[in-house]
Amino acid sequence: MFAVHLLAFHFTKLKEDQIKKVDRYLYPLRLSDDVLLDVMARFQAEMVKGLGRDTNSTAAVKMLPSFVRSLPDGSEKGDFLAVDLGGSLFRAHQVKVFDDGRQSSQLESKFYPTPKQVTQGNGAELFDYIADCLLDFMETKNLKHKKLPLGFTFSFPCKQTKLEEGVLLAWTKHFKVRGVQDTDVVTSLRKALQKHKDIDVDVLALVNDTVGTMMTCGYDDERCEVGVIIGTGTNACYMEEMRHIDLVEGDEGRMCINTEWGAFGDDGALDDLRTEFDRELDLGSLNPGKQLFEKMIGSLYLGELVRLILLKMTKEGLLFNGKVSTALLTKGKIEMKHVSAMEKHKEGLSNTKEILTELNLFPSEEDCIAVQHVCTIVSFRSANLCAAALAAILTRLRENKKLLRMRTTVGIDGGLYKTHPQYAKRLHKVVRRLVPTCDVRFLLSLETLREVRNKMRTELEYGLKRETQANATVKMLPTYVCGTPDGTEKGKFLALDLGGTNFRVLLVKIKSGRRRSVQMYNKIFAIPLEIMQGTGEELFDHIVQCIADFLEYMGIKGARLPLGFTFSFPCRQASIDKGTLVGWTKGFKATDCEGEDVVDMLREAIRRRNEFDLDIVAVVNDTVGTMMTCGYEDPNCEIGLIAGTGSNVCYMEDMKNIEIVEGNEGKMCINTEWGAFGDNGCIDNIRTKYDKEVDEGSLNPGKQRYEKMTSGMYLGEIVRQILIDLTKQGLLFRGHISESLMKRGIFETKFLSQIESDRLALLQVRRILQQLGLDSTCEDSIIVKEVCGVVSQRAAQLCGAGLAAIVEKKRENRGVERLQITVGVDGTLYKLHPHFSRVLQETVKELAPQCDVTFMLSEDGSGKGAALITAVAKRLHNVGQK
Repeated sequence: MFAVHLLAFHFTKLKEDQIKKVDRYLYPLRLSDDVLLDVMARFQAEMVKGLGRDTNSTAAVKMLPSFVRSLPDGSEKGDFLAVDLGGSLFRAHQVKVFDDGRQSSQLESKFYPTPKQVTQGNGAELFDYIADCLLDFMETKNLKHKKLPLGFTFSFPCKQTKLEEGVLLAWTKHFKVRGVQDTDVVTSLRKALQKHKDIDVDVLALVNDTVGTMMTCGYDDERCEVGVIIGTGTNACYMEEMRHIDLVEGDEGRMCINTEWGAFGDDGALDDLRTEFDRELDLGSLNPGKQLFEKMIGSLYLGELVRLILLKMTKEGLLFNGKVSTALLTKGKIEMKHVSAMEKHKEGLSNTKEILTELNLFPSEEDCIAVQHVCTIVSFRSANLCAAALAAILTRLRENKKLLRMRTTVGIDGGLYKTHPQYAKRLHKVVRRLVPTCDVRFLLSLETLREVRNKMRTELEYGLKRETQANATVKMLPTYVCGTPDGTEKGKFLALDLGGTNFRVLLVKIKSGRRRSVQMYNKIFAIPLEIMQGTGEELFDHIVQCIADFLEYMGIKGARLPLGFTFSFPCRQASIDKGTLVGWTKGFKATDCEGEDVVDMLREAIRRRNEFDLDIVAVVNDTVGTMMTCGYEDPNCEIGLIAGTGSNVCYMEDMKNIEIVEGNEGKMCINTEWGAFGDNGCIDNIRTKYDKEVDEGSLNPGKQRYEKMTSGMYLGEIVRQILIDLTKQGLLFRGHISESLMKRGIFETKFLSQIESDRLALLQVRRILQQLGLDSTCEDSIIVKEVCGVVSQRAAQLCGAGLAAIVEKKRENRGVERLQITVGVDGTLYKLHPHFSRVLQETVKELAPQCDVTFMLSEDGSGKGAALITAVAKRLHNVGQK
């Protein structure tokens, strides 16, 4: 034991020594708050310079008018095309905006590569390539016969005199196309499109990607008046008062200004902050002396900055025993994806060793620690600089409005912001520190939800494949339920329902034929906490005691009825009546159960009591029961969703896709156990510090991460953590953290539903807070209501993104252009929250546009569903015997 402690101490000391060594070496890259406030002031001065008629020509930050004069108001409708040029991929989109009173839209996209011969060729080739890609997209979507308006997202600085015109001022990032600078890019695109006589497209708007991001988020949140991109490059836009824009005629209203902040410092304003590494990187770039701020922030450059630092440290003998490899001498060998991988919380050091070994550097433990810290310093400086410039914009907005305190939303997008493990958290923290007078909400664009959908789809496939299933987070557990009700089921059945703090026993009578019906009789029993977290034997003895009471109560103790056991925890099944518990969730922690067959444990408890016998036919998950209940009413129902205390989904999968079960014919219901999605870190970029605090205080830290962001058991606790943070900042409850607010679990999810109700006045919200021991003002009530809305909306959107992955998979399985399918739904969050179901449905519609999804509320899926599964299993068994 002493040796273990000694080893741990040695590693901690080693890590501290290496970090201090790197900190000393890279001291110029570590920016204090005083320095960031100074950067903020410098950027504010540059903004004024860029907006002035007499000073704009010499300003580095060009503050370009976009001629976008307002945000979406919900009245927009119609079909539109969009093309997007600016990053590593070119994108074509079809957008449908619905006039349905709910501000809903639908997007279909196709991605095209941007090869070097296009990004560094001549202008005619570039615009012909864009036109060819658009033609291909329109052919794919059968749109060639339609006349459609088109918006052109062009993520480079352009001088605009109207919305549909833009003269390119300079190329940035990795683009350097000849013959385009100082020309109107809209005219060039129109000429290229005119060569294709079979399509009729009207280019109506030229927009920067930041403006597009602000407008997208503004469609969901009317407070959004800033757009930021932090990806390959970086930029920001915001809504400026017309009276301050000297470059455009008129004083009334507002206009969106594309700051083009990537060029901040091109006039020497940041020379004292640029290091030798920044200067060396700039000299080797496509545009030396240009976009200097962007080169300290964008993901296109951060990997190269890290390489230059490591190269110098190695040459000075501080790393790798002074041995430089050919790879380390090669420009571009370290990319942003490597930096992100090396900075990951748990596997960062092992990733660092693997990446450095691939570069033929043969690192020691000390080298890996030092290199990881180099990456952290470089990416943190990027986030700090970005935060300082954003704080300047927020301050200008607040001063324009003449407010002492301002609430606003920032729409944000970009691969660096979304995928780097620490970036978003760092940015938010620094912005709030630099502008404490602004209450800022950061809103992810729809692109993030598409990313969640795509990652969920990848995890679904991993869970179905034999070679990857063991390491998959979404376990895709076969249930051995191979059919749905066909109307011939009949008889008496018992059902058990275990999954929350209450346990139910039911008698279910099913009639078939013309008088088809289901009658249910049930009794609810409490499960005390000491039983939930005691021994497995105590838990199952308690269950059998409840069954005995119910049989006695119903007068059927002597009958040996077929039984379905709804067991709403992850189980690995070998047959329909065998289920090995994978792990407890939702507050259960009974010992000696994990790894055991729960049906055997139930049978043993029945034998111990020795009063009655039961025919246990099926062990089922509550999602499967929900699907079967709705399938009894609607044969098109092949998906079951639970959105309540926990979150899970099941669906009917083609046997040929389930490699972990023998056989290729027919279908089988798969219990996804999607609550564990993200346990491998794949959605860490969207997890906040509040999610992490809730996770760390839970019974199963590091597990069920997706469920902890989407289910009723945790949303109230996320809200409580946010309220504590806002109170510490003096933004709530007069800065006083009450004893009740510090009590874990005080803010139950039912309070979210009450507070968010459209019918509830602020005075009633205040009363709810006072009942919780929170002395609040009306302003506090407004903020608390807003916090609840943000948390529940995110939960519904994430749940919708996961479900969109399932319905898209079903569509592809069937090989159809358009899918019609029903989802059976149960759970208190879905049924009782005033907005959750609507937001979830809208998200599915947005992310799975080729699927017409009907949502059907389940009538007691856990009870009725278990009986129906038992009945179907009996029917199929009898057919098999015959």
